[in-house]
Amino acid sequence: MKRVIGIGNALTDMLVNLKTDKVLDTFNLPKGSMSLVDAALQTEISKSVAGLPYSLSLGGSAGNTIRAMARLGCDVGFIGKVGTDKTGDFFIQALENLGIEPFIFRGKERSGRCVSLISPDGERTMVTFLGAALELSAAEVTPAIFEGYDCLYIEGYLVQDHELIAGAVRTAKACGLKVAIDLASFNVVEANLEFLRSLIQDYVDIVFANEDEAKAFTGEGEPLNALQMLSELCELAVVKVGIKGALIKRGSEVVHVGIMAAAKRVDTTGAGDLYAAGFLSGLCEGLTLRQCGTIGAIVAGKVIEVVGTTFSEEAWQHAFQLVEKVRSEKYLF
Repeated sequence: MKRVIGIGNALTDMLVNLKTDKVLDTFNLPKGSMSLVDAALQTEISKSVAGLPYSLSLGGSAGNTIRAMARLGCDVGFIGKVGTDKTGDFFIQALENLGIEPFIFRGKERSGRCVSLISPDGERTMVTFLGAALELSAAEVTPAIFEGYDCLYIEGYLVQDHELIAGAVRTAKACGLKVAIDLASFNVVEANLEFLRSLIQDYVDIVFANEDEAKAFTGEGEPLNALQMLSELCELAVVKVGIKGALIKRGSEVVHVGIMAAAKRVDTTGAGDLYAAGFLSGLCEGLTLRQCGTIGAIVAGKVIEVVGTTFSEEAWQHAFQLVEKVRSEKYLF
């Protein structure tokens, strides 16, 4: 596996630092979840947190993963849809600036936006208006897009559009690609369980899930048991278990990889996205599961130390130094 193309919601992120979780209670938002809302409700929620510290960045779950993979030196592309507005122009230009091959279509709605509400403990709750991102269709994801790519990486939030994802994975597999997916959020898994089980069993080669998502998918509260059930459906399964690291299984090989103990938890936004980026970058290099898991932990460890999914050049340089040690097996968790 050398080249990876992601498909996901092309979104701009607005990250808001909450002083308390009151706004979550007010709008009945489950902490740590992702909720799809219309433009009016998102605007109402945004107004309720006006005056609090916030930042804007290029976002979307798969977009975060692909951007980080580009920084790690991988050859990547991205499929998505934006509006015919300045936000859409910005999104495309940002991809090109990072060396990501853009397969971006234009929709009728305005470009999508995600408001990420960051609780004092670092947990994030996302309120998403998909806008034009919702207009991406299976017919637009043609075989020509996959030419030269080896793996399609699917954003779990996108599985709510069953027709789009079913069409995309069928086309990708017909073109000889492997398929990887991140389950994204426990409530998305619960709402699309039957479809996800069928999708993973029939088409998916690599699955990433955190403890809650794995439990929602398998019904197993014990991560190791959930890992086993996932591994019976696909080639490679990864279950992330928070501060305990991650459990990884491919065939008969099971690996437990820890985390960066020194990482200071500020904001968990993007931790899973960047873990997948590090892990997949290792697979692209043909590294061992432990090496892949360690790179994933390094990159995820960097992103939780900042608000949002973008960290400093200095932090990236430190990450690169650690990754070099991982490649030579001098630094493994």
